[in-house]
Amino acid sequence: MTLVHPSIMTLAILVGAATVLAVEPGARFRPPATPLVTVDPYMSAWSFSDRLTDEWPRHWTGAVHAMAGMVRVDGKTWRFMGPDAVGGAAADQIDRTVRPTQTLYAFHAGPIELRVTFTTPLLPDDLDLLSCPVTYVTFDVCSRDGKAHDVRLYFDATAEWAVNEAKQEVTWDRMPETPAGMSLLRFGSKDQPVLGSAGDNRRIDWGYFYVGVPDMPGSRAAITSHTLGREGFVSGGTLPKSDDNRKPRAARDDWPVIACCLGLGSVGETMVSRHLLLAYDDVVSIMYMNNRLRGWWTRQRSTFQEMLSARAQEYQAVRKRCDAFDTELLADAVKVGGRAYADLVALAYRQTLAGGKLVVGLDKTPWFFTKECFSNGCIATVDVAYPASPFFALLSPTMLRGMLTPVFEYARSDAWPHPFAPHDLGTYPLANGQVYGRNRGVRNQMPVEECGNMILMTAAVAKAEGNAEYAKRHWYLLVKWANYLAAKGLDPEDQLCTDDFAGHLAHNANLSLKAINALGAFGMLCEMLRDKTAADRYKQLAKDMAGRWRTMAADGDHYRLAFDKPGTWSQKYNLVWDRLLDLDLFDKRVAREEIAFYLTHMNRYGLPLDNRKDYTKADWVVWTATLAESRTDFEKLLAPMHRFFNETPDRVPMTDWYDTKTAKAIHFRARPVIGGIFIKLLSDAEIWRKWSRRARPSNPQ
Repeated sequence: MTLVHPSIMTLAILVGAATVLAVEPGARFRPPATPLVTVDPYMSAWSFSDRLTDEWPRHWTGAVHAMAGMVRVDGKTWRFMGPDAVGGAAADQIDRTVRPTQTLYAFHAGPIELRVTFTTPLLPDDLDLLSCPVTYVTFDVCSRDGKAHDVRLYFDATAEWAVNEAKQEVTWDRMPETPAGMSLLRFGSKDQPVLGSAGDNRRIDWGYFYVGVPDMPGSRAAITSHTLGREGFVSGGTLPKSDDNRKPRAARDDWPVIACCLGLGSVGETMVSRHLLLAYDDVVSIMYMNNRLRGWWTRQRSTFQEMLSARAQEYQAVRKRCDAFDTELLADAVKVGGRAYADLVALAYRQTLAGGKLVVGLDKTPWFFTKECFSNGCIATVDVAYPASPFFALLSPTMLRGMLTPVFEYARSDAWPHPFAPHDLGTYPLANGQVYGRNRGVRNQMPVEECGNMILMTAAVAKAEGNAEYAKRHWYLLVKWANYLAAKGLDPEDQLCTDDFAGHLAHNANLSLKAINALGAFGMLCEMLRDKTAADRYKQLAKDMAGRWRTMAADGDHYRLAFDKPGTWSQKYNLVWDRLLDLDLFDKRVAREEIAFYLTHMNRYGLPLDNRKDYTKADWVVWTATLAESRTDFEKLLAPMHRFFNETPDRVPMTDWYDTKTAKAIHFRARPVIGGIFIKLLSDAEIWRKWSRRARPSNPQ
């Protein structure tokens, strides 16, 4: 079985039985990949299979980031994580549940039941906690037959976690001064090239991977070879008495592991629990215009060990907070979009946040740098922030500001010569200036796209926070970009948009929608800043352009892909901001006619992006579906995409680009743009207001 949110009974209590009973009884959702340890683009491990015992956990790129798990019951050993090579027979996996901040597995191993929970406490109203690179792994065990059994648990993680390639040399140590009540062991690369490389298909090879083991009777840890650790546990339930001292050596040389043995003693029907902490100290996280930026958590904690000590002490309280958060968010998702929508929200949550890094910005506020995972590796890409922005507008306007501020600062510097907004700030993790289209002229920029994105995201911050003070700080640039859109936005020249894989396109009707809504949003900002004259001017300009757009794009029962291409069509996902920001620019018949047309052009796995190809974008499908006036039409547009994630043969973290006929993923995976799925929650004003306000009290200003 596979679940992705609380039990049907719990949801029925929270949101009403009628909503739940409308779902097909017994329906289960199979994630293409299951999040395990999901912190940032470097500390990001997933299960690419249905059963945790089918293969090794992997980094989102596909490289093995091995973890092994076994349970020994009355002298007999079963494995619950890792393939046959680990040792022991595979435990019977009976459940897998994905929730926003947690993944839960359940196993039967002979006479006991074992539950394994991976919790990454990415709670958006607590940025100090969210920024801590820590995942808890919890083990709960009870007897299934009414008898008491002697139980021991084994866990290990390899040094692969600390290198880009397994041929690199690693070293390790046991921390002499550890947090109270916890043993702390770590791996790190021998060379420690801090911020020494950038690119897409890469793992981190600087800093240190930690395993924290709370001091409990019968618990101990060792740094040893994989064979000594695993075979010793299978044969006798023990670990080597001393740590391996053959270091440094390649991570693949007899595979050194941090191994933990947790003795639970005699276990009956009452659940017995143990847990571990997995963490990664990247030392320095991001380089921005040649300035080295550290993780946001470093503001309050002077050392990594101090931070881990705090997280260890707060374990029980944090788990309870995660449970409450997951339950409430998923109940809201069911309320606005149904159970299939809640499935996608649960799976997309950690991927969205693990696609970026929260750091202390140059102005001492939190800056959030995203990565274009399996796209081109760019950092702080504006048209990656844009599709992800609904997640942050809903749950953390502060983090949305944190995506925008580095771009504003770069755009006002001498390094940026253009009258429009930049596309990116470099290649992750080096944000030293735009690399996309560099030295290839304006043709390979995205002028209308990025100007519209920056204005619309700034307006979303204002809407969420109830004021335009943030916009005021960057007013010079916003005015410049609004005027650029006024001159160039209605009928865009031959240029790229965020869907750059489709190539250049002139007279792009959907791109024009973005420009028009951005001008309306700029008028909204003017109004919030009490500049009535400017507000009236820009709002009227946008209204006039909207009227002209409808005539220019009309193609019978729908609207064209490009103004000069009759017989074409495309998803008009950019139209959604007219409704979400209450701009009232477009006649409601535009969205109504488009939705009716889309419903006649669906493939088995969803609505194509436009008439040119069968591929689509998952984020844009939900944006487009949010245009629907009825819940029924929203669910009709969403259901085929839900089917895609449930049936795709490509077992990778959520892709946002796939074929709607074959269910094949197209390259992209694990990208933060999947946060665009959260846009439906913004359509409920009460829900948006509740979550955005909740995030404010602890937000640093």
